[in-house]
Amino acid sequence: MDVKGAFDAAARDYDSLRRQLIPCFDPFYDMAVALLPFAPDRPPRVLDVGAGTGLLAERVARRFPAAELTLLDVSQEMLARARARFAADPRVRFEVGDYSQVPLGGPFDAVVSALSIHHLADTDKRALYARVHDALAPGGVFVNADNVRADDPEVQRRDRRAWIAAIKAAGLDEAQLDAALDRTRVDILAPLDLQLGWLRDLGFVEVDCAYKWRHFVVFSGRRAG
Repeated sequence: MDVKGAFDAAARDYDSLRRQLIPCFDPFYDMAVALLPFAPDRPPRVLDVGAGTGLLAERVARRFPAAELTLLDVSQEMLARARARFAADPRVRFEVGDYSQVPLGGPFDAVVSALSIHHLADTDKRALYARVHDALAPGGVFVNADNVRADDPEVQRRDRRAWIAAIKAAGLDEAQLDAALDRTRVDILAPLDLQLGWLRDLGFVEVDCAYKWRHFVVFSGRRAG
């Protein structure tokens, strides 16, 4: 199954299962928003790549009521849920497309992403980070809330076991568990330190990982200027 097919198929139940599938749901998403260094009354221009159903964008919009949001995703089914979430909200634009290929536009004050970029091959991840840097206005920030791979294979296995135990304890039935594990077949996880190094090499400053629970991390960098 390709990434688009996997998420088209998952769109209907995506939101209802998020808290069960992400044991650290609130601190994970809260940190992604907390890393956006804007005054609440400022109207930042924000691009959400791999926006899905708009879970992260909704939190950004709540924190920054004047924000102008662009939601970009390859899955029309996922964006249909986002359109419903933001019905009649003039601040929000929607674009269907593969963010590893289509122009990102800009300049943006922030580019954000949640649980999406880990589906790209490593060379494509790095290339996207370069394009994100170019799409940011001077001083703009990039925030990625995502899954990563541990450098040590045993740590990676331990983290995966802990995640599976947590989602089982959250009450997933067997069909839901099987579907969640099946979707991980399209994951291409890269180590956190490798990705932080890419950001620094590409010219990002203030590069840091602000949150980590097992393989869930939130990291960021800022375009100088």
